[in-house]
Amino acid sequence: MPEFTPTERSRVRRRPQRAAYDEATVYKVLDAGILAHVGYVLDGQPFVTPTAYWRKGRRLYWHGAAASRMLRAVGEGQPVCLTVSFLDGFVLARSGFRHSLNYRSVLAFGRARLVEDLEAKRLAMDDFIERLYPGRTTSLRPATEAELKQIALAEMTIEEASAKQRAGGPIDYAPDEGWPAWWGEIPLDQRLGAPKPAGLAAGAAPRVALEAEAPCAFPF
Repeated sequence: MPEFTPTERSRVRRRPQRAAYDEATVYKVLDAGILAHVGYVLDGQPFVTPTAYWRKGRRLYWHGAAASRMLRAVGEGQPVCLTVSFLDGFVLARSGFRHSLNYRSVLAFGRARLVEDLEAKRLAMDDFIERLYPGRTTSLRPATEAELKQIALAEMTIEEASAKQRAGGPIDYAPDEGWPAWWGEIPLDQRLGAPKPAGLAAGAAPRVALEAEAPCAFPF
């Protein structure tokens, strides 16, 4: 199975048994999400910017306004760490010390570049719409060149990546035995609400699909 080779910057040190570096695990977490946080350094100051993203193979994309300081900075090829995380549930033990959370997360490292070619930018932005709303681009007005020039699009090939996740209930702990407190797991699930059309909306509401097996719910 193809995997990312971890180095000192991507290897998980705390609870390494929860880590994975294979493409399948990393991509499963990345493909379940919409929002990422992009970490970078600008003039010696660290910044972390939330942004929508999408993946194609080993490449990650995110976009913003052409005047975006973040996109100009990362587009110059400086090192970037993009993170995606999900909270899946609360884990309650019989002592505060043993409480935990169930989660999935990925750290992806690389160097971004700006996509300047307008046709490449158009295709990538169509990929973004199709990722969220399969088949929708065929019904939309195509973007004009003027609109595409207002968008800055970053592309980053993943050089290294690590996934880390926890699932399941609390782990028994000898000092807690016999203590009369409730303990267990409270799953967290987030779902889409009913579509609300704006004005005279033509046709049926599109479905939102993040994963083929869960087309109508965020798989958190």
